[in-house]
Amino acid sequence: MVALPTAFIEKYQKLLGSEADDFIASFQHPITKAFRINPLKTSQTLYDTKNDGKTAWGTWGRFGSVSGHSVDHTTGLIYSQEPSAQLVGEIARPLPGERVLDLAAAPGGKTTHLASFMQQQGLLVSNEIFRKRANILSENVERFGIRNAIVTNHSPSELAHHFPKYFDRIVLDAPCSGEGMFRKDPDAMQYWDINYPDRCAKLQREILIEAMKMLRPGGELIYSTCTFAPEEDEQVIAWLLSNYPNLSMVAIERPQGVDAGRPEWADGNPELAKAVRLFPHHLSGEGHFIAKLKLAEIEDETDNVLLSEAESNLSQPQQTLWQQFRDDIGLTTIFGPLMAWGDQLYALPDHTPDLKGIKVLRAGVHLGTFKKNRFEPALALALAVSPDDFARQYPMRDDEWAKYVHGETFFVTDQTNGWYLLTINSNGAGFGKLTNGQMKNFYPKGLRFQVK
Repeated sequence: MVALPTAFIEKYQKLLGSEADDFIASFQHPITKAFRINPLKTSQTLYDTKNDGKTAWGTWGRFGSVSGHSVDHTTGLIYSQEPSAQLVGEIARPLPGERVLDLAAAPGGKTTHLASFMQQQGLLVSNEIFRKRANILSENVERFGIRNAIVTNHSPSELAHHFPKYFDRIVLDAPCSGEGMFRKDPDAMQYWDINYPDRCAKLQREILIEAMKMLRPGGELIYSTCTFAPEEDEQVIAWLLSNYPNLSMVAIERPQGVDAGRPEWADGNPELAKAVRLFPHHLSGEGHFIAKLKLAEIEDETDNVLLSEAESNLSQPQQTLWQQFRDDIGLTTIFGPLMAWGDQLYALPDHTPDLKGIKVLRAGVHLGTFKKNRFEPALALALAVSPDDFARQYPMRDDEWAKYVHGETFFVTDQTNGWYLLTINSNGAGFGKLTNGQMKNFYPKGLRFQVK
């Protein structure tokens, strides 16, 4: 039983009137679990995850539970995300080649969805202010195999300093009072009081001020929350429209069960009805609010601010070691600028701006580590590149995969010594190095687990 705060019940009885009983009752209903299939993977066929049917919107959403120790999860084929949250990415729908910012991105649901549309083209800056959450975000970006993302760890104001009028599309899934998650995460209620939405709205307005500094003329802003509170939803958008006259609402097509925004819960501006609300008594999912806005073009102004671009910095010995590995494993992928941070090698997205002064946790693809007289590939490379681009690969059986993710070696006959991309379900799972019939294990120690 979800024991809702009395003040919360009374608030929504007043706001929802005759709908209130059904709304309150919905908090006692079971939550609906779902996931998305990753279109960046070579094989998009589920291997060991049950598909309970397609979600109401989007191409990749499916109902069902995700096991963190499944082949599908560890190879990045699926990402667990409840159905309502999936609508944010569907509404944002960036185009390949765009410059996109996910401003409050952890744990990574929106970022991975945006990357699905971008198809490894363009630049996706995925930012999170809190370092621990940013680390989780970075791990999810790696597992999903995203090659065109930069994960940053900044406050919105710090980020705005580096990217003035830069982004074609900004997604702000704003920190909020979390009312829409009370059923899924009852612990969220301990932070709630009747004034909490007002305090959250103040923070949301502060973040939006910085977001607007980074949106180019003609760009789009997608604002979302997982709360029902008008203070954080329609009232924030009403404030945004009144303070930025060059900003206008974009109508959102409403799938069945999705409600229009409520102008009467703010200043009465009929444009607010172009936003959407997701109520748990109207659909299979949690509570959400989403608005889409467009900044007007400005004549005689440069459409996109051009920042200086990052350049490769590899030494000649590093270039030689990297090329020797490529030749050994038969890697044909062409990467963007190569950047070494100490002994760590990354392939940056094309047209990555100069990263000086930016706190970067992940830039493009972590290719691997320079060791003494050799190069050791990273798991991220196996997850981000199609197996078709590796001449030397080895498809693992289920028992071999179980040994691999547990950190064990296994034996292979009639194969040449050297590095191998190890695959399962036709997707990359990691690297091994074959020496006289023994496949040495390079699965990261911190990720290892025992298959049950």
